[in-house]
Amino acid sequence: MVKDQIKALVFDQYGTVVDMQEGLTVAVTDFLRDKGWDGEPHRFVTWWRRTHFENSMIDALCPGEHTPYREIGQRAVSYVMDRCGFDYTEAEVRWLVSEIERLKPFPDVIKALGRLAGNYTLAILSNGDVDMLEAAKPHIGFPFDHVISVQAAGHFKPHKSTYRKAVEILGLEREQILFVANHAFDCIGAKSCGIPTAFIDRRKRPFGHTPHTPDIVVKDFKELADVLC
Repeated sequence: MVKDQIKALVFDQYGTVVDMQEGLTVAVTDFLRDKGWDGEPHRFVTWWRRTHFENSMIDALCPGEHTPYREIGQRAVSYVMDRCGFDYTEAEVRWLVSEIERLKPFPDVIKALGRLAGNYTLAILSNGDVDMLEAAKPHIGFPFDHVISVQAAGHFKPHKSTYRKAVEILGLEREQILFVANHAFDCIGAKSCGIPTAFIDRRKRPFGHTPHTPDIVVKDFKELADVLC
């Protein structure tokens, strides 16, 4: 039933289209070794990402101007390095966050997007800043029809205004859009706004007990294309 009415697919970028955990782990490995940190690099990245997520949710809920994603990221990575006891420079902070712009897609993504493009409008809706998403385009290597930053709405996902802004930009009814994400919170946000959702369950984890369950659950982009094409 969902497939019959869908005209556009809207994807989260960080962690859904691009492999954020692995890409940042590779980027920080030598950096952490040089700092004398003997922990596992992926744990540093997880700590960084969780801190960033928490800070972005605080920003979305508090009154005032929207804080750019890059600034939230710099605060988060600085906090984590403070907790690790590192000496670091502002240039190192900026470099670490800029690595987000160079992340590569998961191996199954580009081929599946090519299949989906023959049937649907394809778009990105990301918490990333406009300039960060623009810088990422050559590293992703796929021409999406729309790349939408939450800056247009003035809040981070899963604030309802972000999904509504994507609907407005696409010029479709909510029921004609399928929102695709690797994150339960993002699927819940879209579904709570009346947008059908597809959950990419790469990590093989339960979605959780919520009334906003996804309409489609697949293991990767290939399976998503198999279902929709």
